[in-house]
Amino acid sequence: MNETVKVKTTQPLIALYCGSRAGNKAIYLNSAIELAQGLAEHRFGLVYGGASIGLMGQVADTFSEFNAETVGVIPQFMLDYEVAHTELTELHVVNTMHERKAMMAERANAFIALPGGLGTFEEILEIATWGQLEQHHKPMMIYNVNGYYDALIAQLDHAVAEGFLPLHHRAKIIICTNLLEIYTVLNNLDVPKNVSI
Repeated sequence: MNETVKVKTTQPLIALYCGSRAGNKAIYLNSAIELAQGLAEHRFGLVYGGASIGLMGQVADTFSEFNAETVGVIPQFMLDYEVAHTELTELHVVNTMHERKAMMAERANAFIALPGGLGTFEEILEIATWGQLEQHHKPMMIYNVNGYYDALIAQLDHAVAEGFLPLHHRAKIIICTNLLEIYTVLNNLDVPKNVSI
């Protein structure tokens, strides 16, 4: 991590990858809020893309409302159209998307993809690629709200069937359809002793 980064957090952080839009159905926003509230109540903090809009902004707001720590990481060039959240524990403005993703990956104890667009797809698949290349051993989850990720899950399984994705690497991408499944994964995290979940 860059030595100039001032770390103010004490809670284990969960990286949430999610849309800068809220989607067309209320279930996406409601599920994001419910997840953020549950994670905050389980004494986790948030690391995310730093924006104040869409699902991204709502999860940050929810973590803050429940007194959980929030870390945002946003590239300078995105400030023109993704308004940065101003009420975070930490906000890091970086130069590139690569720096953003690297900082989020380093700070996170686990990764969860909520519904989102191209950026969300890219983030969860990249972190899964890093896991395949042994660059981390942190849990990676897809929260399949309302069947949103059914097609992506089918594509991953097709890649296994066609011999392009080894089954043991596919197995590292954990598919969750409810909060209990997510909490079960997080209960096995190696977190600081003073954190009870």
